[in-house]
Amino acid sequence: MPRLTKKSWFTYAALPALAVLSGCAVGPNFHQPLAPSGAGYTPTPLHGTRAAAGPLGGAQTFAPGQTIPGAWWTLFHSPDLNRLIEQALQANPSIAAAQATLKAAQEYTLAQEGGFFPQITAGISASKNLTSTASLAPIGANNKAFYSLYTAQVSISYSPDVFGLNRRKVEALGAQADYQRDELDAAYVSLSTNVVTTAVEEAGLRAAIAAQQDTIRADEDLERIIAHQYAVGEVAQSVLLQQQTVLAQAQQLLPPLQRQLDMAQNALIALSGGYPNEVLPESFSLSQLTLPLTLPVSLPSQLVAQRPDILAASAYMHAASAEIGVAIANRLPQFPLTATLGTSPAAIANAFTPYNQFYTLVAGITAPLFDGGMLKHKQRAAVAEFDSAAALYKQTVITAFESVSDTLRALQTDADQLQAAETADNAARRSLAIARTQYQAGDIDYVTVLNAEQMYQTAQLALVQAEVLRLTDTAALFQTLGGGWWNHGDSTVPSMAAK
Repeated sequence: MPRLTKKSWFTYAALPALAVLSGCAVGPNFHQPLAPSGAGYTPTPLHGTRAAAGPLGGAQTFAPGQTIPGAWWTLFHSPDLNRLIEQALQANPSIAAAQATLKAAQEYTLAQEGGFFPQITAGISASKNLTSTASLAPIGANNKAFYSLYTAQVSISYSPDVFGLNRRKVEALGAQADYQRDELDAAYVSLSTNVVTTAVEEAGLRAAIAAQQDTIRADEDLERIIAHQYAVGEVAQSVLLQQQTVLAQAQQLLPPLQRQLDMAQNALIALSGGYPNEVLPESFSLSQLTLPLTLPVSLPSQLVAQRPDILAASAYMHAASAEIGVAIANRLPQFPLTATLGTSPAAIANAFTPYNQFYTLVAGITAPLFDGGMLKHKQRAAVAEFDSAAALYKQTVITAFESVSDTLRALQTDADQLQAAETADNAARRSLAIARTQYQAGDIDYVTVLNAEQMYQTAQLALVQAEVLRLTDTAALFQTLGGGWWNHGDSTVPSMAAK
């Protein structure tokens, strides 16, 4: 091998110094935002809800600081619901898409980390050459016009990360991977909540259909009584026609409810990754669902550290912060180093003889001198992007606290609404029974019975809606508090255990 010159020794000696300099990275260092000082959900602490009659009327209590189970839906004590959510989490394409997006973001980060290491390439070529003997071109040392040439070389290039350009790029891509991971968490929470609320909706529709069918049967019974009374001349035909109209109107309300039930079932099939021609083995009724009575309520500081949308907004802000460093480093000098080592003999047997070997060592410096202000304005744009990300983060936190507060207050009013609906339903049921008895005895007219029947029908539907609302708002509370993804290592979601 040829001896290293004084210049090449200087180049090798400079490498450790450049490595030390690469420990510095320009641009701001990102710090995770703290929970907003003094933030809360309500001006005064909430002390739970009232109790109402019925299986879904239990009083709910709030447990501040209590952790949320990873599989929070199991608190509804429905094996069918548990199976359906497990199937949805495994088969829903949105989860697979989010997982693939996260994998791609992680691979891009690993790819960028390759910039911390030298890039080494190798090549080999062989050629058969003819030198023109009729020109002044020199011929080979063997005095022959024909000659062979075999060239093998290794090229090494390396750019020390003196000002942290690559480090900030890796940081930005890593933050984007964190963002996609938080989006995956949000997809799990959203999917599980959608399955729960759709299952509750299906159960409510089944109850509403059953109530409407009861109303239709009662109207049919009353229509037969009035038809008999009309046949014997006790009532006018107008009374019979009016009851027939009421019966037809009650029957008319049944198909829309059935259509909504079909749509809810299709939604559950789609959420579980199936097609509408499939039939789910699970069906839901309100009697199969248990209302969770102890509701965990995360502390404000926990909410900021747990809600996927807040964490995603923080990761987005982190990426924007790193891009400021990238923009600054692009305005500073770079120090590329390259080396080429090889051999170029006329015969392969002579590949390692000293006279056929060659090498090249190059150290350089590149720096922007004039770019029309392009890099400066890109840096300013990066700062503006960070300011926008910071504002969006603050808005996300405010919206999160608002959604938790809305849900907590809704749970209290839901209990009041259910209590009132239970009272109204019981009163309307007794009133209708008395009215029908009095009408058959001839003590009251038909209009009084009709009014009692309409009030009872309205009360039944209101009771079902109040029960559905209480269940769905309970599920919404778990979602607004983050869905317990941090405890998924103990649940049936294996992909979340590696969080």
